[in-house]
Amino acid sequence: MKTNSQATKAIVEQITNNTISWIGHCNSDNKDIIVGQTFIAPAESDLEAIEVLTSMVTTPGKVVMTVHNFDSNLKSWGPVLGSASVELNNADTGKWKAFNIAGLHLNKGKVYGFRLESPNAYIGVGETVGSYKAPLALTGQEWKFAKNEQHGQAFSYFSLAFKVAVRA
Repeated sequence: MKTNSQATKAIVEQITNNTISWIGHCNSDNKDIIVGQTFIAPAESDLEAIEVLTSMVTTPGKVVMTVHNFDSNLKSWGPVLGSASVELNNADTGKWKAFNIAGLHLNKGKVYGFRLESPNAYIGVGETVGSYKAPLALTGQEWKFAKNEQHGQAFSYFSLAFKVAVRA
């Protein structure tokens, strides 16, 4: 994990990458696409950062990550618990990029989610696809939203490529 803190470790990660999920402003259909990912905290810990794999940067710009509580029964995103932004450019293609959100306490067994959006960039984020015969090992769902859409779509056989880093 490449974060600002020296003593961090990944407690949740999905690092397989076999396709791309797009976020940001798509000029071809003039829509702003937001993606999200849910995960269960396996241990009581303090968040330092969440990293995502930047597969492709077609339009450079600012990407914002927000972290939320997530109610898996109601499929509902709670209010923002923390946020961070990163400027991405073409040199970031193929790299893990850290969104430093230090200080947020994660409770063991609780479901959290993060969302990525950009008002001016168009970025491909690493993603993996599973199937009925080869399900993903991660318990969580990938989400897709259009800007200003309250309820997005959840996908159980898709997951963003990400790492959740906590203070060791």
